[in-house]
Formats: sequence, structure tokens, C-alpha cells
Amino acid sequence: MPKLGDSNTQGIGQGQVFVAVGVIDQGGTTARAGFLKSLGQQKSRASVAERAGLISWVPFWLSLGIGGWFSLRHEPGLGFYLGCGALGLGGLAIWRWPLNATGTVSWFDQLRFAGLALFFIALGALLSGLRTELVAAPVLEFRYYGGVEGRVVGIDRSSRDRLRLTLDQLAMDDIAPDRVPRRVRISLIGTGQAIPVPGQRVMLTANLGPPGSPSEPGGFDFRRMAWFDGLGAIGYSRSPVLTVEPPQPGGALALHRLRMRLSAAIQTSIGGQAGAVSSALMTGDRSGIAEETNEIMRAANLYHIVSISGLHMSMLAGFVYASLRIIGAILQRARSRSGAHVHKWAAVGALGAAAAYLWLSGGDVATERSFVMVAVMLLAIVADRRAISLRTVSVAAIAILLTTPDALLAPGFQMSFVATVALILAHEPWLRVAPLLPWWLRPVLALLISSLVAGMATAPIAAAHFGRLSQYGTLANLLVVPVAGVLVMPAGVIAALVAPLGLQDIPLWVMGIGTKWMLLVARWIADLDGTTMLVPAPPRVVLPLIAIGASLALLAPVGARHGLLGNSLPRRLLGGMMLVAAFGIWLTAQRPLVLISAEGDAVGIMTPSGRATSKPKGGTFAVSGWLEADGDDRDQAAAAATGPWQGEKGARHAQLSLSGGVVELVHLTGKRSAALAAGLCHDGAMIVSNVRLDLPRKPRRDCLVLDPDSLRRSGAIAMIERGGRPHLVSVRDTLGDRVWTRPGTRR
Repeated sequence: MPKLGDSNTQGIGQGQVFVAVGVIDQGGTTARAGFLKSLGQQKSRASVAERAGLISWVPFWLSLGIGGWFSLRHEPGLGFYLGCGALGLGGLAIWRWPLNATGTVSWFDQLRFAGLALFFIALGALLSGLRTELVAAPVLEFRYYGGVEGRVVGIDRSSRDRLRLTLDQLAMDDIAPDRVPRRVRISLIGTGQAIPVPGQRVMLTANLGPPGSPSEPGGFDFRRMAWFDGLGAIGYSRSPVLTVEPPQPGGALALHRLRMRLSAAIQTSIGGQAGAVSSALMTGDRSGIAEETNEIMRAANLYHIVSISGLHMSMLAGFVYASLRIIGAILQRARSRSGAHVHKWAAVGALGAAAAYLWLSGGDVATERSFVMVAVMLLAIVADRRAISLRTVSVAAIAILLTTPDALLAPGFQMSFVATVALILAHEPWLRVAPLLPWWLRPVLALLISSLVAGMATAPIAAAHFGRLSQYGTLANLLVVPVAGVLVMPAGVIAALVAPLGLQDIPLWVMGIGTKWMLLVARWIADLDGTTMLVPAPPRVVLPLIAIGASLALLAPVGARHGLLGNSLPRRLLGGMMLVAAFGIWLTAQRPLVLISAEGDAVGIMTPSGRATSKPKGGTFAVSGWLEADGDDRDQAAAAATGPWQGEKGARHAQLSLSGGVVELVHLTGKRSAALAAGLCHDGAMIVSNVRLDLPRKPRRDCLVLDPDSLRRSGAIAMIERGGRPHLVSVRDTLGDRVWTRPGTRR
């Protein structure tokens, strides 16, 4: 299960994504209510979804193709891609057939729409395969201990509060150059030395291994994320980091070093964790934030403030746009000229500021997504289009899915776009109600409603990915987001503008006041009883069902009176039924009876009081993932304190009573495992060991043995009860054979 705040979850907003961008489209744009321009139909009172028209379906169709490709259990070959190409071209040919001129949607017009859908579905699958090949790089296939030399390209902090270095241009002892990973990530343990700078070439001794497999079948697969990030190995080092070569002048990393110097200056000026958070907001450098601060921000549902996301982009773009428009209007009035195009020049200036912020913040994938969304909205203003509409959001989604199809699987992408769509759908009802309210109440209710709407929309996704829901997240955001939008981000922009003149201290002081308030609110919320509610992980089918069901229920029909497959009512009913089915599956799903780690160093049995682990230490990463997926807030020591496990340390055993019989589960660890295994192997026994067991053939036939040799092939294993008998499911069974699941080198 991904951890909220990891690199793959940056850019997640809890309900405030693009709230501030509402200031962007206030006048000066021509709202076009055209729906399905190719049909030549317009509706003066069309809904938000209808105005978006056919383009709102394109991201949906692309997502079906991308999601379908990633759900394949075996790596597709040339025949698959040729078939997709043929289907896509056939669908495009059907779509290009002349449209029915009667103004109604006939069965052939529905066939045309289906052909267009087929084209984009096939395109999504083809782009996924292309992207996978373009990022292919060697992956370490064994445990490695030795020298590592490389160039520093990234510096961050792990969930254990350890400094981490990302290195490229690597050289490793006794490994051929064509088998060396493209990138590795190394956590530094107890080195207590100066932090390297980006571009510096360093050398150290490290323990490395391939990216880890899921902790249980159906769990989060870090290997897939590492594949698309170019990470071929991860590990740690206890040795000093030696400088081999200073950074080379010029190049992209020179800008990175400038960004790190700006980060250090902000932290020094403001000081403490407020300075570290301020630096993260402006430069994306989170290496100064302590893990304790991260935890309270997560508990208060404010971590999206730390991770640069659409919220920050929209706040900055909105502030710059409003400022430039006010200045332009004043100048136009002073010169007695019309200011009809001031809003366009303000949009261009805001776009430039957003691009500068993209560079300043490091330009990671999540920030790039946010920039694309804001850029599309600003360009819509320049083109006299509606900035806040499903059409512009659809264009942004299409741009991201075409270039990085794997972004579809990232929680940041899912939550950002879901929150944005929810806010846009709620925008027009709010405009009808707002004039009836007192002027002083409108901004308060706007913030409250936006937090509630986007929070409710993103809550299922957050719960599915991170296994937690913040009970007081809306309250925390109500107290923090206005301060971030009115105080923190504007002060940061002003500080950047006056820094060349040496006048940045006062705006940074103001920014520090805002971030201190954020941390104060986060700690207060985190200390409240019942702040965080843990939620069991859903089966893998739940999120796709929710996404498809919501899209079918909310997207507009593609014809005047008919939907994609006929009347729109059946389509909406189908979408609603899929949503009900998804939540029904989630609520009734049963967690595995037994879980076995991929290394054989941890075993957990589900009991009425929660999962009981075989030992209080060892296999910590896997066990913490199990407990989190169970919705259990205990640690491993507490989980091992009670339960059916008996026996001495290193030779634990438990009995499982199933309706079809009794299964004896034995967990052996340590040097004595091989000597004890033969005597414990009997009919109905299952022996798990973290060392290799060389049992004679006859005893091995009498019991099931799961040692590192077998677990290396299968991955982590779950036991479920089926027909009164134990049934084993492995990670390999659920994920199949894909390029990121195979050990070894890829090119």
C-alpha cells in the first residue's frame, strides 16, 4: 500500500485542488455552450457535462485502454499490438463515415461513437506498451554489497526520517556496464555528514537489492512504480559519502543546485520546521521536514499542503492573474483606454509565473500534472473559452494520459482530477444560490462547500490507497487553506520578486507566520481523539468499478436525446449499479486468513481480535503493510502479544480450525530451522522458514514447505478458506508475468 506523502503520491489535494483558480475566469471570456460541435447542436441552457460534449469521453476511453493494458497478467507480444492497431484504425474509419443529417441519433450514429471509443481504447493500450519500452532499464537481480559510484540527481527523506540519495551514471563493482541500473536510491544511516549537492559525483559502500514485491497478493506493487521511475535498485549505506568529482558547471543540475540553495536560504531565514515547510512549498525540497511533522500533517489531512499540487499552482496562478489584471485595469483607466484584453495579458503573465514555479519546485511528475491543468485553463482564457469547465479539464487529462499513461495509476492523478471534476459540477449550482446569500457569508460558504464536495469525492480514493480517513480533515482545511492562499503563497511570490534587491526577509517572515499557523492547526487536529479512522484495503476490482460507474453516471450523453448506447437513463442506471456493487464488494470483503511474507520472515493469522503475527520483530515492512491493510492501528509487537501462536523463539506453531479439518502452521527462523523441519513435517502441516530447507523427498511429500527458494518464485502468499479447505494465492498468481515482475535485466 502506498504511503501518503511518498514520491508517487505528491500532488494530492484533499478537496481544495483548483479552488483558488476560480479567480481566473471572472469576466472577459466568452462562454461557449456548444455541445458536440460535429453534430451542429447548441443548447443555451446546457449542463456542465453537456457543454463539455464528446471531449469529456476521450479521457474515459483512454483510461479504459490504459487500465486494461496494466491489468493483463502476461506481457503482450507483437500480435497484441498489431491487433490493437487494426481495431483502432477500424474504429477510426467507422467514425469518419458521414453523419446522419436528420439531427437525430440513429443506430449507425451510435456505431460511429462506438468506433471512436474503440480507437481511443486501442490508443491507450498502444501508448502504455510504448511508454513501458521507452523507460525500460536494467534491474538488479540479486542482493549486492559493494562500492557504488554515481552522480547525485535527487535528495529527499524516507519515511524512517533518513536522508536518501538518488544516483545515476552509475559504476558498480563486478557488474558489467550493460547490467548496471540506470538509477538507484540509497538511504543514509548514521553518516552524520554534510549533504551532497545535485550534480556532485560521490562514492559509497551500499547494500542494494531489486525493488520489493507486494507485501501480500493484491497489495501495492512498488516494482511497477520503480520501473516507470527508472529505479533499478534500492538499499541503504552506513559508510561515509565520499566526493569523487565536484558538480559540473551548467546544465539542468545547475538549476537544481540553485533551487537547493534557495531552499537552504528559506529554511535559514524562517527557521525550524516552519522554515522546512515553507521551503517545501516554494522549492519542493522536503528533506528538511522531520517525519514527526509529516505524521501530524497526514493525521490532520493537510499533507497536500506540503506536497506541491494543483492547489499551490492554482493559488499562485490566481494571485498573479488577479494582481496583473488589477494593475492592467488601473493603467488602462489612467490612460482612458479600453481594458478589454487585459485579462488575456494577465493570463499570459500567470502562465509564465506558473512555469517559473514548475522549475523552482523541481518539476516532478505530480507538479507537471498540476502545471498542465492550470496551463490549459489559462490558455482557455486567452482563446476566449471558459476556463473552469469539464472541457479544459478533459484536455489536461488527455495531454497527461497521452504522454505518461502510467499516471492513471497514481493516487495523485486520480484524486486531483476527481476533486477538480467534483468542484466544476458543483460550480453552477453554487452560482445560482450565491446571489441569494449575504455578501459576507459567500466566501465562507464557498470554502466550506468546496472542501465538502471535493473531500467527499476523493475520500473513497484516499481510503483505498492509504487506508485512512481523516475525521476532521474538512475542519483542518477550512482553517489552513485560506491562510495558505491569502498569506503563504502571495508572500512567497513577493519574496521571489524582491529577492534580487535583498528585500526578501519581510515577506519570508510573513510566510513563516502562515506556515507556523498551519503546523499549529495540524498538531491540534492530530491530537484530537479519533482524528484518523483506518479502513481495510478494498479488493483490486473496487476502484475500477467506482471510476467506471461514476463516469457512466455523470458524463453527458453524446447525442441530443440519446446516450452512447441508446437512451442515457440505462447508462446512468448501469453506472449507479456499478457504484453500489463496488461499495458492496468493499464492505463485504474478507481479509486473508493467513499472510506469509516474501522472505519467509513473518507470518500473520487473522483472529477475532485482529491479525496475530508469529514474532514481535522481523519482517517489519511486510507486517506493517498487513496491519494497515487490515485497518488495524497496532504495531507488530502488540500484534504478536496475543493469538494462537505457541512455542519457543525461532520455532513457533499454531493450529487453524477450518470446516474441512485442521491445518498446523509452523514458522521456523534462524540457524536451527533445517534441523527442526524434518521432525515437524507431517500430513496437514505447513512449514514456513526464512532459511532454505533441504528436506529428504519423503518428509517433503508429507507437508507443504515454503522456504526462500519457493517464495522467491511465488512472492508473498495469502491463505483463504475455500470449501472448508485452505487455498493459497501468491503475488505471482495475481500479478502474472510482466516486465516489472521479472527479476533480472531489462533493455
